[in-house]
Amino acid sequence: MTQKYGSFSIKNWSQDDQPREKLRDKGLPALSDAELIAILIGSGNREESAVDLCKRILSSVDYNLNALGKLTLKQLMAFKGIGEAKAISVVAALELGRRRRGGEALLQNKITSSHSVFELMQPIIGELPHEEFWIIYLNNANKVIQKQQLSKGGITGTLVDVRLVMKTALESGAVGLILTHNHPSGNLKPSIADKNLTQKLKLAAQSLDIKVLDHLIITEKAYFSFADENLL
Repeated sequence: MTQKYGSFSIKNWSQDDQPREKLRDKGLPALSDAELIAILIGSGNREESAVDLCKRILSSVDYNLNALGKLTLKQLMAFKGIGEAKAISVVAALELGRRRRGGEALLQNKITSSHSVFELMQPIIGELPHEEFWIIYLNNANKVIQKQQLSKGGITGTLVDVRLVMKTALESGAVGLILTHNHPSGNLKPSIADKNLTQKLKLAAQSLDIKVLDHLIITEKAYFSFADENLL
């Protein structure tokens, strides 16, 4: 028996319950996460409204938006009613959210603590499934001159070119460096390789009167600071 689509359409809901109209009339705080995502996808499927479909998608990741942001296009398209265009819209919106957070951290522009480094870099590397190594280059006021990805590797480690680090530092006029990399496993404990690399970069920088101020291991929700733990 063919089911009627109309009863599940948001268009047939009370106007107060329609996400777009709700946003317009009551403002963003009045909308749930599912309603905001429903605005992105526009429609559901024959059995579910857009909001119900989005509730089901959120339920699959325990209503965690960070976890939702890790879903691939293929994983999103596994939900009935989510085609490629809708999946791309969701992925793009979540990526914009991450970039906005990173942009806000960069606007502060001055590194004042290990936590400010975490706020700057977590949106970039904190949720990646692979390991990346980045350097933050600072001037003498601890303001960010630039940040640079040096390597991208497998889940077990990366290779870092020390000469490239020093070359970029000299070209940019940096007097301070902060090393950062992520641990996709979520383990914050520094490995022997992490410690050896830190010392290698520290010694190379010292010969050029450049200081390595910290090395952060970053995960989705936490970080480990070599400076805070007196390991530099």
